Order: sequence, then structure tokens, then C-alpha cells
Amino acid sequence: MIHTEQADRPSRLSADHRVVEGVRVVTLRGEIDHDVQDVLRGALLGADGAGPARIVADLSGVTFMDSSGINVFVAAHQQVSTEDGWVRIAGAQQSVLRVLQLVGVDTLIPCHPTTEQALTA
Repeated sequence: MIHTEQADRPSRLSADHRVVEGVRVVTLRGEIDHDVQDVLRGALLGADGAGPARIVADLSGVTFMDSSGINVFVAAHQQVSTEDGWVRIAGAQQSVLRVLQLVGVDTLIPCHPTTEQALTA
């Protein structure tokens, strides 16, 4: 498992990722805002942007997300869609899910209750 943190504020966002049957599963914990959008982008797409084109983002450990996170998810979706890939969100807490629904991201990126459901959808 690879672990990535933002060095100056390690408690803000952490990301662990693994590959399950060709799908990049990214487990995020903390807060997603402007200060950590590069960490989020790297976690979703890999350092070189050449990771698997299928991504499940487990947001069960994310307590806050603003428009910066929304923008990164939409950009990741657009990038992998050109490679016949997809992004799915799993386990978003109610406050984060509400943000996704308010801006309509849930109509673009499927949201699932669990990582397992996102992997098998």
C-alpha cells in the first residue's frame, strides 16, 4: 500500500491506494479543500497521471469537501473518460454526499454506499 500525505499539514488529508482487479481504489481521510487539491489529484490519477483508468474513491473517512474537491473529481472523470475509464465514489458521509448532490456531481460520477458496491457496479 502506498501512503501519501501533504508534508506541511499531514492531518488535513491522507490517501492510501491499492489496485483491485485493474481498478485503482483510493481511500481518503481528512478534509478536501483548496490546500490539498494537488494531493487529491495525485492520489486519484497517480503521480504521473498514468494510473488505471478505473478509479473508486472511498470517501468514508472524509469529513469535509469544498468546490476544490469537486473540481478535482470532475477533472479526473473527464481525463479517464477519454480512455474509456470511469470514476466512482464510495462511502461518502452525509455532509460530503450532500455537497456532491447539490452541485450535481452524483449525476456525472456514480456514488455508492460501499467500496465493494462501487467495484461491482
